[in-house]
Amino acid sequence: MNDRDLHFLTIAEAARLIESRSLSPVELAQAYLERIERLNANLGAYITVMADSALAQASRAESEIANGGYRGRMHGIPIAVKDIIYTRGVLTSAGSRVLADHVPEYDSTIVERLDAAGSVLLGKLNLSEFAIGGTIDHPYGTPRNPWDTGKSAGGSSSGSAVAVAGGLCAGSLGSDTGGSIRGPSAFCGIVGLRPTYRRVTRHGVVPMSWSLDTVGPMTHTVEDCAIMLQAIAGHDERDSSSARDPVPNYSESVAEWPRGARVALPREAMDFDGLNSEVRSAVAVAADQLAEIGADVEQADLPMLAHSGAVFLATADVDAATHHMPWLKSRPHLYDWNTRTRLESAAITPSPVYLRGLRARTLVKEEMMRTLENNDFIVMPASPTAAPPIARSTGSPGGYYQGRLDLARRRYTSPAALAGLPAISVPCGFTESGMPIGLQIIGRPFSEPELLRVAHAYEQAADWRPRRSPEMG
Repeated sequence: MNDRDLHFLTIAEAARLIESRSLSPVELAQAYLERIERLNANLGAYITVMADSALAQASRAESEIANGGYRGRMHGIPIAVKDIIYTRGVLTSAGSRVLADHVPEYDSTIVERLDAAGSVLLGKLNLSEFAIGGTIDHPYGTPRNPWDTGKSAGGSSSGSAVAVAGGLCAGSLGSDTGGSIRGPSAFCGIVGLRPTYRRVTRHGVVPMSWSLDTVGPMTHTVEDCAIMLQAIAGHDERDSSSARDPVPNYSESVAEWPRGARVALPREAMDFDGLNSEVRSAVAVAADQLAEIGADVEQADLPMLAHSGAVFLATADVDAATHHMPWLKSRPHLYDWNTRTRLESAAITPSPVYLRGLRARTLVKEEMMRTLENNDFIVMPASPTAAPPIARSTGSPGGYYQGRLDLARRRYTSPAALAGLPAISVPCGFTESGMPIGLQIIGRPFSEPELLRVAHAYEQAADWRPRRSPEMG
């Protein structure tokens, strides 16, 4: 098996080879580390590469498996995590100069769980500063889309998407407050899952918005998302917000075929100004393919979608400003211009505006839940456009994170976030210029088994995965 084959193995494929001892975890980790050494300077995926500890973990995994101690499908799998997730003794910068010297004394629960599953942590991944999005000047280099390095990788889990799409890890973790897993996944042509709010612990994760933040997997396939979610989901006594609901077997759910799924396609989501015609066409074809595999797809009206972007900014940014207030006072000069502008603006938001935002958030959630009473899923684009040029993807004036453009794109990812719902982005096509397009599927609270099942069925029917960019060679 050559290096290119190793780099683009799915987690499920690599796990089968590792379990049968046809593939050495050390060999696999070394292949990824060599590729990171060769490509990361251009792609900007990693902030910190943990080569020595990764090889030690891989060696331990190899020994355990050789001695009959196979732990499951994450054992020996090389992964990486967004640099807001605490790692003991290793820089956790949140992509900011503000935390340039921040070395935690403990691991996040998520890292503990990945270690318990036997995974190999290759390093910490680049992101928009403090997971807020729209960073103009990335302190650790600008993440670049592997399909076209002049194009954006999205925000804020940009490095997490780049690392998977570019073959720099088998799977990664990102975080999603208002779309930061789904947007980068759509731009980079991978699968990204935002779990139900509270499904995954946030102990040891730098926050943006306490009431919206989630951590979730970003992978090559839906099945791989299920495998990673299995390793990190579940209640955590150290996180009072984490849910006590039992954790199902997500991998078994993926193997089942969905029958008679009821799917709502919002008229508004397919008719907003700013929706690219190629994206509209690809999502319409994907909806037809869902119908072909047995889903009942019907149009629905969700008028609050139009307001969801503004509602998100009016609430999430104020939450973030509350967390950042001490640093805004003591070290404002260390923030990126756009991050600082957003946080300082949010810090002086009048309380009546914030309260009206919270009330409007309730309306968005009620509308989404009403739609899901009569439907199993809601489908819409994960982004209104494919990846824009990097120069347009920042928070500088006229960029993708400014004004009407910003509100328009947030209409697609904010609704699920505001309602606390699980949502997944799955590749559903390409533009004429060869850039990926993402289909978003949204489910009911804690319906990850059903969501993964229908996403997997669509993925198998559409079969987009074999196509790769020349820049990923």
